[in-house]
Amino acid sequence: MSKKPLILVTNDDGMFAPGINNLVNVAKQFGEVVVVAPDSPQSAKGHGVTMSLPLRLNKVEVFGPQVEAYECSGTPVDCVKLAKHIILKDRQIDLCLSGINHGSNASINIIYSGTMSAAMEASLEGIPSIGFSLLDYSFDADFYASSHYATRITEYVLKNGIHGCNLLNVNIPKLSMKEIKGIKICRQAEGRWIEEFSEGIDPRNQKYYWLTGRFVIDDHGKDTDIHALESGYVSVVPSMHDLTNYPSIEANAGIEEA
Repeated sequence: MSKKPLILVTNDDGMFAPGINNLVNVAKQFGEVVVVAPDSPQSAKGHGVTMSLPLRLNKVEVFGPQVEAYECSGTPVDCVKLAKHIILKDRQIDLCLSGINHGSNASINIIYSGTMSAAMEASLEGIPSIGFSLLDYSFDADFYASSHYATRITEYVLKNGIHGCNLLNVNIPKLSMKEIKGIKICRQAEGRWIEEFSEGIDPRNQKYYWLTGRFVIDDHGKDTDIHALESGYVSVVPSMHDLTNYPSIEANAGIEEA
C-alpha cells in the first residue's frame, strides 16, 4: 500500500482496559492508529450521546509515542463523534475498530453495547467498522486468540472491504487457540434479558435498586451467532442501523386506512 490507512480505535471499557491495548497492537500492524476512548468504563451505554454537559478531551501517552491517544469524558459514541469532527476533522478515517470488549455482544446485546454503538456510529459516518468482543468478563482475560482473529479479520477488511454493509459484530468464544474451530458468518440470534432488581438500603437509610437478571435465547437456529459461539467458532454478524421490519410493512398497511 502506498499510504498507510488511518485506523481509529475506541472501546467502552476505558483507556486502560487490557482489551483496547490488544486491539491497538493489532491495528499498529496495518496503519496509523489514533485512539479516542472513554476516561472511565461505559459498558451498556448503548448509543448514548452527551447533550447536557460539556465534553473534554485529554491527550495521553498510553500506547507509546507513535500512537496518538485521547481520553474523552463522554460516551463511546461521543468518542467517535469527537474523533471524526474535531481530532481528525480534515482527514479520512479508513477503518474504525472498537473493543476488544470484556464480555459478549452477541444476539440482542448489540443494542445495549457501548462497544458496538461506537462502531455503529462510525459506520453511520461511512467508515467501515468492526466491533470485537471476547466472551470473558475478567480483567485478566486471555486475549491471545482474540488478537489472532482480530488480526485476520482486520487484514481481510482492509484488503477487501465489507460487502453490503459498513459494520461487523465479531464475538470470540472463551476458548484457547487450539479449541477455536474457525470463523462463521452468521445472523444475530433472537434473545432477551429476564431482568430482576435487587432491593437494598444504603447507609443513609435510603432504598436503592440494583439491576440483575439472566439472558435467555429462544432462537435455536444453527445459523446464529449464539450457535456459532457455542460450537466453538468466532461469530461474525454483518450489522446495520436500519431497524425496519420490512415484512411487516405490507402486513400493517391497513393502518393507512384507519
